[in-house]
Amino acid sequence: MTSPDSPQPTSAPAITVPVVDHVRNVEVQVLSDNWYVLRKVSFDLRRRDGQWQRQSREAYDRGNGAALLLFDPRRQTVVLTRQFRLPAFLNGCADGYLIETCAGLLDGDDPETCIRREAEEETGYRIRAPRKVFEAYMSPGSVTEKLHFFVADYEPADRIRAGGGMADEGEDIEVIEMPLGDALAAIRDGTIQDGKTVMLLQHVALEQYAAARS
Repeated sequence: MTSPDSPQPTSAPAITVPVVDHVRNVEVQVLSDNWYVLRKVSFDLRRRDGQWQRQSREAYDRGNGAALLLFDPRRQTVVLTRQFRLPAFLNGCADGYLIETCAGLLDGDDPETCIRREAEEETGYRIRAPRKVFEAYMSPGSVTEKLHFFVADYEPADRIRAGGGMADEGEDIEVIEMPLGDALAAIRDGTIQDGKTVMLLQHVALEQYAAARS
């Protein structure tokens, strides 16, 4: 009889493990295939001293995503969002609300198509010319997700709808416009704690600093 705590059979797609000379004997077990896929992976890893060590890790696969910071260089303002995040609420965020850049999962689209869609849904702004600035693994110890980071100039006339996200998907998003300097101060005082948002705000601040010195 299967224990209630045992992993249940799922229809999660198989993964392709890259062939490299420092990883061998890979075994994959699907632990959960509910909203996304949680796998337990056991493998032998060759350490730097040449010794092989058996390891087991869990990896959560929710797909890749894209994030965008809207920046008005003339007025030196940014557009951010505020929404309830259950994991943050469960881990010390008093009210569960985080201030963030707009972002979303690719869901089969290329990163630029994704971020154009997400920006309009969440903020109401139509994106004219997004530029990709970097990619990053946000939590590589446990989550497979890679984020594609974008910045796009905007002006008030680019807002074509209210935004707020998709209510039928449980989204209830507040749109916030603030000076870039205030957003950077909000990082320092802990008002902004979302990683992708901190990275994009600091990226734009560094660009502005470099431009002012050139």
